[in-house]
This record gives sequence, C-alpha cells and structure tokens, in this order.
Amino acid sequence: MKNRMFLFKAVHFIATVGLFYIVWLLFRYNELCPARSTGFRYNYLITGGYSILLAFFNYTYNSYLFGYCRIRTLAFAQFLSQFFSMFLIYVFASLGWWNFRNPVIFICLLAAYIVLDILTAYYGNWLYFRLNPPRKTLLIYRNKNDRRRFGTLAGKPIERLYRIVKEVEYDGSFTGIREELEAGYEAIFVAGLNSHARNGILKYCEENSIRGFFLPHIGDVIMQGAEHIQAFDSPVMMVRRKTIRLEYRIVKRAFDIAASAAGLIILSPVFAVTAAAIRVYDHGPVFYRQVRLTLNGRPFEIIKFRSMRVDAEKDGVARLSTGDKDDRITSVGKFIRKTRIDELPQLWNILNGDMSIVGPRPERPEIAEQYNRSMPDFKLRLQVKAGLTGYAQIYGKYNTDPLLAPGEKGHSESGEKGQL
Repeated sequence: MKNRMFLFKAVHFIATVGLFYIVWLLFRYNELCPARSTGFRYNYLITGGYSILLAFFNYTYNSYLFGYCRIRTLAFAQFLSQFFSMFLIYVFASLGWWNFRNPVIFICLLAAYIVLDILTAYYGNWLYFRLNPPRKTLLIYRNKNDRRRFGTLAGKPIERLYRIVKEVEYDGSFTGIREELEAGYEAIFVAGLNSHARNGILKYCEENSIRGFFLPHIGDVIMQGAEHIQAFDSPVMMVRRKTIRLEYRIVKRAFDIAASAAGLIILSPVFAVTAAAIRVYDHGPVFYRQVRLTLNGRPFEIIKFRSMRVDAEKDGVARLSTGDKDDRITSVGKFIRKTRIDELPQLWNILNGDMSIVGPRPERPEIAEQYNRSMPDFKLRLQVKAGLTGYAQIYGKYNTDPLLAPGEKGHSESGEKGQL
C-alpha cells in the first residue's frame, strides 16, 4: 500500500519538475534543445534548485496528505508549493541576469499545474481510500466541551478512514476505559483526559499497534520544544521559553524584506484597482489603520483596505465581525475579504518590521483581552512576531470559533476603526 502511494506521489512530483524544465528551456532559449553544453549544465542547476524548493514547500504545506484533506485543499497546497518555488527561481535567476524577462509563459505553466493538481488530488484521495478501508474507531472524551473540540467527521475525508462506532465519556476511572479498549478497536480518538488515563491509552495503542489521536493540551505543545538533557542519572527534558536563533532571525527577516518588497511591486496593479473600487463605491477612505499586538505584546498600527462602512464603529466599541452577514461590510468589502485582497497592504507592515510573512494573526488589544479571560494560554502567541499568514489560516480557513467567555460571540476578524 505504501509503495503504491509513494509511486503515485513520485509521478506527480516528476511531472511537475518535468513541466518546469520544458517551460524553462522555452523561457530561457525559446527552444527545447539549446546547442551549448554549458546551457544544459545551467538548466540542470536551475531545475535542481526548483526541485529542492518544491520538495521543501510540499513538506511545509502537506501537499501529499491524501485521505485526510479535501480535494481543493490538496490541490491548493500543491499549487502554492509550485507557485512559491517558481517565483523564487524566477527572481533569483532574473537578478543573476540583471534582466527580468516577461513571465507570461510561467503563468501558462501555473494554469497547467492547476489542472494537474486537481487530477492528482482527486485520484490521490481515491487511491488512498481504496487502499485503506474504514477503521473501527472509539471516541473517548472528558466532557461535552472536549467532545466539541473534535467537531464532526461528517462530510470530511477522514470520515471514510475512521468509523466511530462508540463514544465514551470519561468518568475519572481508567478501569472502565481499559475494559472498553479490549473490544477490538482499530483506532482511538481522545480529548481532555488526565495524564494517567492518557498514558494508559498511549501504552495500549503502542503495544497493540492501534492508531491513537490525541487532542493536545498546552503542556504537550510546550514539551514539543523541550531540550533533551543528559546531565543527570536519568534523561530529563528541559523546558524554557522558546527563542529563535540569531541566524534563523536573520534569514527570516531577509526573506520578509525580499518577499514584501517584491509583493508590493508585483501586486501594485491590484492595489490600484482595489483602491479605485473602494473610493468609487462610497467616496470614503481607501485604507484604515487599527492597533494590533505583535511580538511581546507591542502595539502597532496594521494597514488594511477598508471593507466596512466608515461608521462601522462610530460608538468607539470594538466588536468582532459576525461574518458574511455583517451589515457593516460593503459590497466591495465582501469581495476583497473573500479573496483576502484586504490583507495585502500588510506587506508594508512586514517591510516595516512590525509583522512577518508567517506568524500568528495579530489581534486588537480589546479582543485579545477577551480571549485571555477564557483562554489564558492565548498570550503565548505573543512570543513571536505577528504574521500575514500562518497555520490557522491554512488549515482553519478563517472559520474556527474561539472558546470565548460566556456572553461573548464572534469570529476572528473585528470591525474597523481609525480609517484614513
């Protein structure tokens, strides 16, 4: 089974690199077989660089996580990997020539990639489901809130891999759970149990080759970054505040500067059209500034395209958006929010050093305080610089519901204030 899936992934990867090589020859030489042997060596170097970047981004975006993601998610992840790999190769090669050639042929290649990626995602999931029949699954949770954290499997690809046949609410005793585990389950989902019960289930899964899925506690996340120390008679794990190494900070900042500067230049036509549409719609300001929190809780002013009415918060009270049905959002605003165009001005925040390309989305101080009351661990996100995109945006798709304090409702994006 693993060999078949590996072969399927390899075929897609080779096809992606092969298409790039062909288009690169047409782009560089306007022919498929350049006469100079040095040209061939140079082309191999470029294609090799593209392959390395593509493998890196495929790993980063889980582009081949067949069976667990929807077709559109897989296709989009594969497309992002191809786009960023191609974009970086194009920029570096053009800087080496000191000549930015017309990239239209690469746009055509991206269109071909879309078709290839959709077909790959569709048949990849089909093959994975064919090779992996549904597993008999047990769900164990502490209370209804923990059960809700798992959500529902209905309508999701994972529903075809794990068939929940029984749900058990943990009563504080591991004895009853131990007896239930002996019923011959092939997978176990666990949420909210104490360490004693979790450790028992972990050992059972390990000893019996059963797949276990555990919703992590904050302690689990912190322990992932723990350092293994051999200075004692027994091995220990040392936990301390996670810090980013100097060399990593330098590389990350260099990438942020290069990517944001290039984005501001390349996307300038989109900026112009969007600004004109907002101004024509209601003659109001194009941009708005809003105080958000970044590294170590430092406040800064984020810049966005205005997507709400000018008087969206005329009473001065910070409110979370209620989503697409929020009557404060303009017609233009609905479109730019759906396409994420409203976020593009934050490239200037990235260039200015207040944000990074990748990082947790910055929240307003008032909204962050609401979250902290019901989720004390929320403040841990301020240990890194705020970002334009991150894990939640890729996998949560802006539709995750925070566990707010009683009486507080809303989604992640707030209203708009401080327009200019």
